Amino acid sequence: MSIRQSILFRVRIAFLLLLLVCGAIVARILYLQTITGDRWRKKAKDSGLAFRSVTAMRGNILASDGSLLATSTMFYQLAIDPTVADDETFNKGIDSLAMLLAKKFGKKSAKEIKTELVLARQEKRRYKQLVEEPITYQQRNMALTFPILREGKRKGGLILEKTQERLRPFGDLAKRTIGFVQEDTGGLVRGRGLEYSYQNQLSGTNGEAIYQRIAGGAWKPIGDGEQIRPEDGLDIVTTIDIHLQEVVDKTLRQALIQHQADYGCAILMEVQTGEIKAIVNLGKENGQYVENNNYAVGDMGLSEPGSTFKIATMAALLEETNINLADTVQTGNGKYKFAETAEMTDVKEGGYGKISVKEIFEKSSNIGVSKMVFKYFREKPAKFYEYLEKFQLTKPLGFQMSGEASPLIKKPTDKSWSSTSLPWMSVGYELRLAPIHTLAFCNALANEGKFMQPLIVKATMKGDKIIDRFSSKVLANNIVSEKTLRTLRTLMEGVVENGTATNIKTKEYKIAGKTGTAEKVEKGVYIEKHYTSFVGYFPSNQPKYSCIVVIDNPKTASQYGALVAAPVFKEIADFAYRSYLMNNEFKKTVVNPRPPLIRAGYQADIQLLGNELGFRVESKTESEWSFGRVRTDSLLLAENKVFNSLVPNVTGMSLRDALFLLENRGLSVAFLGKGKVTHQSVRPGTKIIKGTRIVLTLGN
Repeated sequence: MSIRQSILFRVRIAFLLLLLVCGAIVARILYLQTITGDRWRKKAKDSGLAFRSVTAMRGNILASDGSLLATSTMFYQLAIDPTVADDETFNKGIDSLAMLLAKKFGKKSAKEIKTELVLARQEKRRYKQLVEEPITYQQRNMALTFPILREGKRKGGLILEKTQERLRPFGDLAKRTIGFVQEDTGGLVRGRGLEYSYQNQLSGTNGEAIYQRIAGGAWKPIGDGEQIRPEDGLDIVTTIDIHLQEVVDKTLRQALIQHQADYGCAILMEVQTGEIKAIVNLGKENGQYVENNNYAVGDMGLSEPGSTFKIATMAALLEETNINLADTVQTGNGKYKFAETAEMTDVKEGGYGKISVKEIFEKSSNIGVSKMVFKYFREKPAKFYEYLEKFQLTKPLGFQMSGEASPLIKKPTDKSWSSTSLPWMSVGYELRLAPIHTLAFCNALANEGKFMQPLIVKATMKGDKIIDRFSSKVLANNIVSEKTLRTLRTLMEGVVENGTATNIKTKEYKIAGKTGTAEKVEKGVYIEKHYTSFVGYFPSNQPKYSCIVVIDNPKTASQYGALVAAPVFKEIADFAYRSYLMNNEFKKTVVNPRPPLIRAGYQADIQLLGNELGFRVESKTESEWSFGRVRTDSLLLAENKVFNSLVPNVTGMSLRDALFLLENRGLSVAFLGKGKVTHQSVRPGTKIIKGTRIVLTLGN
């Protein structure tokens, strides 16, 4: 036999043997799974072994600048198998272990802890919890230095189970929008807000590990780690501007307290992109205003809008007819009957008499608007509804968050339609809209007729890699003609310049908007409770932002949109204009010293800087590290939560402060450029691994 033939023969033999081994393995697996599977499963169940889920780390929810709105922090359940350590290790270390546990965690005395551990060892219990509450990463590291526990799992019986807690670094700010999730015993997930709407992206994929059920019903992990590793969830990046969110929250909250209202909401939107920069929902609970229900978007906020709807009515009239702003309508003595029992009224005692179309809108005359609509659409009410459809007011917007309300606007073919439906609908009654629907329509007028779908999530990310990017969809182009757009702008500017909202008129920039006051209905009867609102955009010559403010049932003497909601709009607009849009010419007119734009830093240093430069520093926190929020004449400091186990948010800090925080946590820091930190390569909230390299980008 030649050498070549000999080699081929040996290869064939080896291949045949390998094939037989593989066949035997497959046969054994089939045998175990089918023939004896039930017996082994029963044995595993009897021994208390089971695969249990290992929860993946939930993704972060981020503001538009990368600030953490919601994040998960790792905690640990500290326990021990007291039967593992040998007698020498246990007896030598038990007194010191008990003393340290009592001193550091303080729930029980050292004597009680020692007694329980000795008893558990004698009873051969395999699991004993050492600390009732989960401990932090820093406490875990400290516990690993304790006697017995420092011997580890195999020699000391140490048991560490990971758990996580959801944190909101900015407290209750945007709490309702951030939302929550809950999972019941059947695995059904319930929740609200972004946490619920993006549950699939945020939750990741859970892993699995083998656990053993031990005495007392507790589960003890078997082995050194997960058999199937969990895949962490994605981060979602919102459009929320944390500075604007804070100002809108504070301003609305003050107004609600002042007017003792039931609830309020406000939305600030970027005109061209449809991005929501701030959204606040505040309702009254136990005498306090909290972020409880989604009044801005959901069913809780569905209400008759009142006079803000006159914008849509005027748009339909301008599109359908050739009316001129100088044309006049006789509004009479402030009372007008469309039917025997249906009387329309105006706010002004004695009425406005004969006034122009422009004055009708500026003064918000119900009679003037409803008479025009009745005149031109009485014979063709379906045409009026068609315009509302064209204006995108009759259907949901397809908002990214679950729970969006559906507009309730009746059709002429509906059973509830009556001879008075048309005039009452024209002034914002007999229909129901959520604030976001009114705002989206107004935003389209500011955006040259382009109707943008509101956007609140712009990306999902894994680390620094963008997985999906979202942009606002254009739901409709040219919802009204250019001529109508120009006329509506004139009318809405007139409301602030000459009409119901002159109290928010400013020389610095122009506002276009509309006040709204609607009587509320209880048991089918209109009562003396009011739903007040203001919607508009600014600066009206080059619109950057649109905004709606709603305050429900104010209980003070002021119960009109102009006096309750409009001032809130004005304060929000002032801050946005001065902080984001103010031109150089306007800056020269400011007399009072404005604080510099300090994004973040060491609180004591910021306070010292304020004293030196003469601007006021207000602090909401006693934390060493703070975020700076520039206000009109002061700097407001909010807490920057810093955890030893998580990468801190150093965006906006000086290089000195950033280096101090990062290097003291064992990170290797490199930097590019000069000035403040504008970007960090490792996302805030990431678990720290000693020696990880982080690159800081600096700029002005």
